[in-house]
Amino acid sequence: MNSLVKKLSKSHQDCPECPSPRVIQQFFDNLLGLLFPDYAPELLKEEAQVEAKIEELKFQLSRILIKNKHLHGKDGNALAEDFFYHLEDVYELIKKDVQAMFDGDPAAKSLTEIVRCYPGFFAIAAYRVANLLYNSGVYLIPRMITEYAHSRTGIDIHPGASIGEHFCIDHGTGIVIGETTVIGNGVKIYQGVTLGALSVDKEDADKKRHPTIEDHVVIYAGATILGGNTVIGANSVIGGNVWVTKSIAPNSKIYYQAKMYNPDSEQTDTYIIRSQG
Repeated sequence: MNSLVKKLSKSHQDCPECPSPRVIQQFFDNLLGLLFPDYAPELLKEEAQVEAKIEELKFQLSRILIKNKHLHGKDGNALAEDFFYHLEDVYELIKKDVQAMFDGDPAAKSLTEIVRCYPGFFAIAAYRVANLLYNSGVYLIPRMITEYAHSRTGIDIHPGASIGEHFCIDHGTGIVIGETTVIGNGVKIYQGVTLGALSVDKEDADKKRHPTIEDHVVIYAGATILGGNTVIGANSVIGGNVWVTKSIAPNSKIYYQAKMYNPDSEQTDTYIIRSQG
């Protein structure tokens, strides 16, 4: 037991200011409640209240960043100021995502329903906030934000991914979007989709490992698209359960055709690609 005490004591001493996951989660929940009153525990009905909440959250973020300068090596106050300076841009992007989810789901009855109920909203909002921090050179805290969303929704979006406007996630459970993924505007993704890497070798860490999805692509449930050189052309449709490791031309439709098993036949299941142009 004495050996364990010494080991644990040293680990705590070596990490005196590690950000608590609970602190990061509370910051994100409060920020999301500020941006979207449907998600807020209490409404801020006066402009002065909104301004005070912004200053409170800015102070919280600056304290977190200052205490953890060893994680990013930058000025925590300046990072917090820059984050809130660009927060309106993130807010507008999330609103467009909410509209895309509403437009893309006939079961949705209101924008409020999207914000209050849809896991895709929570996961995308977490990504947008985390991506803003990630692009400023802060890496651990954004991962904590997106992993919080992952734990709540089953949707795993790396904060380093690049995702355009009007992004729609429908259902969402089991979606994986890797670090170097590039997604254009107006893309819709269903549950179980993986945008991943062909290689997980550590020496490939600085390379583009994940696919590029161009504008207005729809990817149906269970599809797997792998590789940094793989490009899914604009306006394409990727059918459910397909496995893609090569680029697809714009305006294409790819789907999986299963064939009934016949022991006397050499026919196998096939993928079919058709041009929509």
